[in-house]
Amino acid sequence: VGRSATILAICALAERVAAGDAKVLITGESGVGKDLVARLIHARSQRASQPYVAVNCAGVPETLLESELFGHVKGAFTDAFRDKAGVLQQAHNGTIFLDEVAEMSLRMQALFLRFLENGEIQPVGSETIRTLVNVRVIAATNKDLLAEVAAGHFREDLMYRLDVVHIRVPPLRERAEDVRALIEHHLSHA
Repeated sequence: VGRSATILAICALAERVAAGDAKVLITGESGVGKDLVARLIHARSQRASQPYVAVNCAGVPETLLESELFGHVKGAFTDAFRDKAGVLQQAHNGTIFLDEVAEMSLRMQALFLRFLENGEIQPVGSETIRTLVNVRVIAATNKDLLAEVAAGHFREDLMYRLDVVHIRVPPLRERAEDVRALIEHHLSHA
């Protein structure tokens, strides 16, 4: 929501990106609407009728993130009473949105990079690869990934895989002309 040149440019870029399947990295401070940009890309894409699945990487404990993404087989760990498909499999032919991707551990980054390279899913506890998955990947972060790479917290190869198209969403303080449009939008939906 907004009328500023910045928001109009972001929407136009999202529309252009939606036509293809390139990976998208959306950056910006917390609360700027990175998820809304991801939803716009999905809604305008040829995958719009397929699932859109969002995962907050910061909100899932490290010990569960692998199972959340890739699924698990019965008996893989305590409380794994049945096989469970991960969100990557649930999003097959659709879009996966990885919010706060910089919060992934280096181990999880390596596992996800392998998935990006070949599309194969190996559920936790499985000896074999279960399936090939076709998803569009959109990732978001509020961190500077170049600084995270320099500090050894984020894999450079994964950053380049995710940052095919980069969309920066600026905070509202940098686009004050959008305040009125946002107020009107929220009042009309109240």
